[in-house]
Amino acid sequence: MKRVNWDEHALILAYAATCRSQDPYRKVGACALDYNNNVLGVAYNGLAPGKNASESFWHNREERRPYILHAETNLLSRITIGQAKTIAITLQPCSACAIAIAAHRIQRVVFSENYEYDQKGLDVLKFYNIETIQLSKESIIKYLHNI
Repeated sequence: MKRVNWDEHALILAYAATCRSQDPYRKVGACALDYNNNVLGVAYNGLAPGKNASESFWHNREERRPYILHAETNLLSRITIGQAKTIAITLQPCSACAIAIAAHRIQRVVFSENYEYDQKGLDVLKFYNIETIQLSKESIIKYLHNI
């Protein structure tokens, strides 16, 4: 098995972060790398730190959607503007997260799965000349099966 490259490494860490998400419908993870490929942090989608919700909160996806912090939002809250070169996300960023990524001056976005709910995120990244790379979930998972 070949050694994973930095994009694959970051995406593997993003997938590991999804294990912390409480969202039963969609678990999303993110990982940021600096200009030397050091990991700046990992994050996942969910409620703001310290906020707990009743079990019934999680039953209706549409009603809870406005309250869920995206993995990118959680991750970007942990790093300073200009600190990260690459962000790897298990799910294609939505338009709001893509704007936040641009505001943080991140140059590269690596993602795996397409986001059918909001396709404009890729347009935003393209508008801001942010490089995008899509890696298949299957190619990432194969590495995990060999450890």
